[in-house]
Formats: sequence, structure tokens, C-alpha cells
Amino acid sequence: MARRIVFSLAALLLSLNLFAPAASAQSIQQPGPALSQEDGIRIVTEVRKRLLGLSNYAVFDWITFGFRGKTLVLNGYASRPTLKDDAGRAVKDIAGISGVDNQIKVLPYSMNDDRIRAAVYNRIYTQPVLRKYNANQGSLAQAMGPGGRSFAMMSGGITNNPPIGYHAIHIIVNNGKTTLYGVVLNKSDADIAFIQANSAPGTFGVDNELVVQGSSPGHEPK
Repeated sequence: MARRIVFSLAALLLSLNLFAPAASAQSIQQPGPALSQEDGIRIVTEVRKRLLGLSNYAVFDWITFGFRGKTLVLNGYASRPTLKDDAGRAVKDIAGISGVDNQIKVLPYSMNDDRIRAAVYNRIYTQPVLRKYNANQGSLAQAMGPGGRSFAMMSGGITNNPPIGYHAIHIIVNNGKTTLYGVVLNKSDADIAFIQANSAPGTFGVDNELVVQGSSPGHEPK
């Protein structure tokens, strides 16, 4: 019979550090021998540390992870192919796991999606109430620094040169469709982010997967 591991801290991972919520743990069906509670907690902590430490993991990416038996399963979205490969390499040698199943989806490069990312970023992070979720405290131009936006455009767009620093609200754009991931302090902030993303020119629709701090990850704000 399939067993299901649930770590007591897994639901808290996104809210332990509000401004670094980009890697979350999810429970996955266990078809075989599973990790012990002690090993699970240790491995979850180490995986999260390594993924959040990736230098090319940014606001336009979102990675989650879970376990199938003792296999670590990576999921989510990478705006650049290098991130998927780097994520797999970063966690493959963690003691206690039998292997890594890297299911991270690499988003197709699209100039239109690149423009939507920029538009949604600006609509969300220029809102005064949402600036607390952004190390750059404002627009994409501020995030890129002097000459940064022009350099980004010349070198392949903001997808290849995303804003650095913590971003509690992550923006995933796939063929014109936008999804918001991350943790916010309250439902009002989640609603504002959703409204702002919906108002960005070019987007074909927005799914709001933001989690309110203290609620269960994986559920939309109600």
C-alpha cells in the first residue's frame, strides 16, 4: 500500500522566512520504503538551503520538491535551462536520498513572455503596499540598476538577466499565461498582487497561487 510522508515542518517552510519562500516542500505519495521523520527533516532543510542558494534562481522561477520513497522529486518552473540542471546538481549528493527525479519544467523562451514578465513585475512591485516583498523596493528599472535594463534588453531580455535579491512573490509566465507563487502576509496583499498582475498588458490570464502566511501551502487565498 502506498504510504504518505508528511513532515511536521513542511507546511511551515514557506512562512519560516517570508522573504525567501521560493523553494517549498510538498508531500508526495510513497510507493516504497520511505524516509524516517528524522532523515526527512534533515533532508528537507538541506534541500531548501541548497535550492535557495542557487545564484541563478530568481523572481521568474519557482521550484518545489517532495519525495517518492527515498527519491527526491524536483518540480516547478525554470525560466532558463541552466537552472533546471543546476538545481539537480545542487541536491544530488545529499546523504539519505537514493536519487533525484528532476521534473522541473523549462519554460519556452518567448519575447512576448519576456515583455509580460517585465509588465507584471512593474505592476506588482511598484505598488506601495507590496514593496515590502521586494529587496529592490520598486520598479524593474530600479531592480536592474543604472543601465541594467538596457543591458538586459541587449543580452536577451530580462528572462536572462532577472532582478536579483529576494522576491516573496514569484512571477511565472508560460505562453502568455501568468501564475503568481509565494507567500504574503495577508489576503489583501494577495488580492492586490492578483489585480495588478491582471492589469498588465499582454497577459492572457492570471492564476493566483499565493499563500497567506500561516495557511496551508498549495491553496489559493480565499
